Amino acid sequence: MTLNPTRKVLSSMRTNGVNCLLMGGQACVLYGGAEFSRDTDLVVLCDDANLECLQAALDDLQADVIAVPPFEKRYLDMGLAVHFRCQHPDALRMRVDVMSRLRGVDPFDPLWDRRTTLALGDEPIDMLSLPDLVAAKKTQRDKDWLMITRLLESHYFANRASPNPEQLEFWLRELRTPQLLIDLVASEPEMCELIKHERPLLSFAQDGDASALREALQSEADIERQADITYWSPLFAELERLRHERH
Repeated sequence: MTLNPTRKVLSSMRTNGVNCLLMGGQACVLYGGAEFSRDTDLVVLCDDANLECLQAALDDLQADVIAVPPFEKRYLDMGLAVHFRCQHPDALRMRVDVMSRLRGVDPFDPLWDRRTTLALGDEPIDMLSLPDLVAAKKTQRDKDWLMITRLLESHYFANRASPNPEQLEFWLRELRTPQLLIDLVASEPEMCELIKHERPLLSFAQDGDASALREALQSEADIERQADITYWSPLFAELERLRHERH
């Protein structure tokens, strides 16, 4: 795949001084959890000055809104995404989705403080930290849970030879692969005991019970899926209202 269209989008954001972080599929690509993504998803600081910068970047990209809601601060504040399509030759047909609020994830300022910055070509790319990206992916969609598993496995295998305490804690709290959790708990029993009261399914990992652990991981995901459905229910109703008004 080529990241050139995404690089053009992010370059325009940086040139115009937009405070934003890459998330979604392109961030998963850069973290090694995905091979392809068609869209560029951004979380932005939702204040008037930054939205003016965002509008300037969108003008540079020749990007227009392609669905409801319209590009207005009140809809971003509600937690809705605004969808754009770029017509600039260097990002032709690239879809850009912009949000300012994510369920189960901190507001923008702490996300910015925890951001990961990678070099893509000769430009730095600011994106959600891996823990924040994992939290943002806990949705009702099956594909997002598969992506969480891939992201965590990729991070685990890349760092397991010499992990730091923060990485060990992150894996104990978030890993979704039964055998990896069983192996990790066996190697880090003291840290597991500290975290187990917050993630009780670690008890099954301590027992080496892969079947019970797999069921507990599914139940853990089901709780998050239902929370996401509940969160989005009034927002989907607002989108339906806007679609009805539009037609």
